[in-house]
Amino acid sequence: MARNILKQYLSSKEVEVVTIMMSLFDDEQIMRTYAKDIEKETERKTAQKMIKMGKLSLEEIGLCVPTLSFDELKELEAEVMQSA
Repeated sequence: MARNILKQYLSSKEVEVVTIMMSLFDDEQIMRTYAKDIEKETERKTAQKMIKMGKLSLEEIGLCVPTLSFDELKELEAEVMQSA
């Protein structure tokens, strides 16, 4: 009997339930995206420091920071050289 009551209640509030669930999903997705952005920025800063040190080639840095493409590393190298 209690299950039927909950089912009836949720059925009558279907729009609200869907809205809440979508909002929770959106919040979770936003947090995952934010965390990935922070991780990517941290990796870029690490690669920049490695480039500034000048002890490793871009290929070697790429092995240490595999999430950055070789093209991204070349862009970072150009930025570092410009600011030096």
